[in-house]
Amino acid sequence: MRIRRSIKYLLLLAASLIALLALGVFFVNRSIEQRLARTYEIPIEPMEVPSDPGAVARGRHLVTTVFFCQECHGEDLAGKPHFNDPLSGTVSAKNLTAGAGGVGGIFSDTDWVRAIRHGVDQEGHPLIEMPSNFYYYIGDTDLGAIIAFLKSLPPVDNELPERDLGLLYQLAILSDPSLIPAEVIDHTGPRPPAPEPGVNAEYGKYLATACTICHGPDLSGGSAAGAGLDLTGGGNLPDWTEAEFMHALRTGQRPRGEDIDPNRMPWKRVGKLTDDELRAIWLYLQTLQ
Repeated sequence: MRIRRSIKYLLLLAASLIALLALGVFFVNRSIEQRLARTYEIPIEPMEVPSDPGAVARGRHLVTTVFFCQECHGEDLAGKPHFNDPLSGTVSAKNLTAGAGGVGGIFSDTDWVRAIRHGVDQEGHPLIEMPSNFYYYIGDTDLGAIIAFLKSLPPVDNELPERDLGLLYQLAILSDPSLIPAEVIDHTGPRPPAPEPGVNAEYGKYLATACTICHGPDLSGGSAAGAGLDLTGGGNLPDWTEAEFMHALRTGQRPRGEDIDPNRMPWKRVGKLTDDELRAIWLYLQTLQ
């Protein structure tokens, strides 16, 4: 009799836990759906998008070398899945070309600005895993060049699966709001004018904006999985010289001969920066305490 009663209580407890878990999953899903359904009314300031070869070449350099767009969107920028599994769900980086499944054929200049700088789609709904909170500070001239280059891409047919967030990714969003960048951007906040290109720390800081995605807002790295190294004066580069810094990013080898993992540090892209750009970044790193 006692055994039966104990089994009954255990079954009731298990049923209660399952019910609570299901309720928790429901509320998490509901919360994320509501956040992704929000519409952002963002006034987009007019921007001139050039079409001359020089601007397109500048945009190509920024897209492929400075802002790491190919890391997510693929070498041909035709998009690719970030992940596709039962726990995380399905999330893909958009096809940026004008081919089948791409946004290049339907985006206006304003749509490009809205997506890159503000992290929202044509309807004003937030994008996920689009680092607009970092790209918000791209200067108008450079952003115009980026859009000019994207509009020049040859069409590539690549229809990607629709977004379908799994529980694991939904929980990640709850713990890291920046996965929905539109929520953390001050869309009407001040945007300092981009500095003129030059071999100086100010321009180096501007170029290093994308570095903060992995190395943190102050470039001090972190202990989380995948976090970049500490690039400040008290971090991982205190004994490096400028020549060693440039050599490491050109060849993927640290001063003592250790290889740099290209899957963690995209040195093959960064190494295509010009000498002046790398020197500017180096000068900026020297200012970090």
